[in-house]
Amino acid sequence: MAEKPDRTVSSVIDELDNLIAEIPRLNDASVEKIDSRIRSIIGKASQGLSPVQLLLAYTDWLAHLSISPARRVRLLQNFSEKLLRLSTFTARAITEKSENPPPKKYPYFMNDLWRKVPFSVMAKGHSMAVEWLKEADTDLPGMGPFSKELVDFINGHALEVISPTNLPQTNPEVLKTTWENKGRNLLEGIGNMQRDIQKKLLRDNRPEMGDFKVGENLAITPGQVIYQNNLIELIQYTPTTETVAREPVLIVPAWIMKYYILDLVPEKSLVNYLVAQGKTVFMISWKNPDKDDRELDIDDYIKSGILDALDAVKTVVPKTKINATGYCIGGTLLAIAAAYLAREQDDILNSITLLAAQTDFTEPGEIKLFLGASQLAFLDSMMWTDGYLEAASMGGAFKALRTQELVWNPAVERYYLGRETKPVALMAWNADGTRMPAAMHSRYLHELFVENRLASCKFLVEGKPVAIQDIRVPFFVVGTSADHVAPWKSVYKIHHMARSDITFLLTSGGHNAGIVSGPEHPHRRYQIKSQDPMAPYIDPDSWVESVESHPGSWWPAWNLWLDDQSSEQVAPPTMGAEGTDYEVLWPAPGKYVFG
Repeated sequence: MAEKPDRTVSSVIDELDNLIAEIPRLNDASVEKIDSRIRSIIGKASQGLSPVQLLLAYTDWLAHLSISPARRVRLLQNFSEKLLRLSTFTARAITEKSENPPPKKYPYFMNDLWRKVPFSVMAKGHSMAVEWLKEADTDLPGMGPFSKELVDFINGHALEVISPTNLPQTNPEVLKTTWENKGRNLLEGIGNMQRDIQKKLLRDNRPEMGDFKVGENLAITPGQVIYQNNLIELIQYTPTTETVAREPVLIVPAWIMKYYILDLVPEKSLVNYLVAQGKTVFMISWKNPDKDDRELDIDDYIKSGILDALDAVKTVVPKTKINATGYCIGGTLLAIAAAYLAREQDDILNSITLLAAQTDFTEPGEIKLFLGASQLAFLDSMMWTDGYLEAASMGGAFKALRTQELVWNPAVERYYLGRETKPVALMAWNADGTRMPAAMHSRYLHELFVENRLASCKFLVEGKPVAIQDIRVPFFVVGTSADHVAPWKSVYKIHHMARSDITFLLTSGGHNAGIVSGPEHPHRRYQIKSQDPMAPYIDPDSWVESVESHPGSWWPAWNLWLDDQSSEQVAPPTMGAEGTDYEVLWPAPGKYVFG
């Protein structure tokens, strides 16, 4: 059911005035509560971004630029030179009537229509403006590195807003389509915009999943839920082979996503593939938290999540060890849990697979731009006010990393070209977001991303530190070459920490598409190499240069590695364990996935 419309600007201002009016009557215990509420209101109005963080970064930049007069003169000279070059380029393009390929570094100019005047001139001018602005905010002595990266990021995105690709009167494809369709595309685009605005005003948060429905054509690998607590459901998948590897596979997805990214349509389902290869597969399905779950912490996710799941698996498949697999921050959580088990001398794990998961956050990629001290204060206030962080807030941060691809290009398609693109399976899953409990997510951001405690053996589980170095089972670690969420060189840092055998695999693709890469995928490539913990260290650049590249999906390579970790083939286990706490409850995909 649709909710009430968004509050108006005047109502937000009135709420802030009322809060400020209360300040003279506050006691000390209430001060932080009021301040946090004010930060929350501002944070929601700014889509979770801290205006203070931006102000500090631009003050840092402009202040240092103001005391660099020679640099300013040089920038003016460069600006004049670029204008002269653009004039020469324009004159040659007009007089010679030649077609000029756009700069290769800007893929949004790849359409052949950008080769012709005047559009080639626009593309050239835009690329020159981007280059000049980058010169203006680069290598200023005294400017903080965080400020430099944030200013560079915002400046680049500001120019994307006014890119000729994003304006209907300067986009040749829009003009051509409008002429051919006699403007019908613009009318259809206006209709699309009206529907989107109405949905936004009504706060209709139902995901845009097109023809996809969970349990009907998504997450349909047969299985049963055999355990449920206040945080997880555990799914056991139905075997399809006469024998299976003795050691089962337990998959730990990230709690910021629905688990079925690993069980999309059958041809793109990692679960379906593993079952077909003779593996007994279990999957954690996380509950979508609400305000009553605000106090759930990482310790809860380890105990009620991973450890409870392990207890269930070893009851259903007794007298054997378990191959544990974690995806994204689910992989980070699995690494923490494995270090905890090693500390407690529990040898239930047979191997660990980490898919696009970081354990060292010194270089977490562009996402760190949203994790400055001021930014975290705003996020903390928003989470503690509501009890959780909305999926839209985290999704907005990820979209900001690739605005041209995820914001402007879809807007041009939808509003100017009037095209209604039906989502594919991965897009449908991406629209089906989850919330994050306040305590858990705050600790995750502060202690892992910012303070990097896991890498320095200072992260506490049940009040005592854990160390990746204590883990003695083999690792299989996958990085994806175009990952903006967990950059592969950051994932590679597991080599600095683990003292076990590590098989590292680098595959083409991004954070999601690179992992969800079925065995029939025609355009994937991967590199793979196993490393003895006593062998000399290989830096990531040297690793890429020296390791052979293979065509195809990485799934078969991982399956062969899992086979190597298996002791023997046995008859499939029963579904659940009758007479225990792990009897069959209801069919997969379960109930929590619909939350």
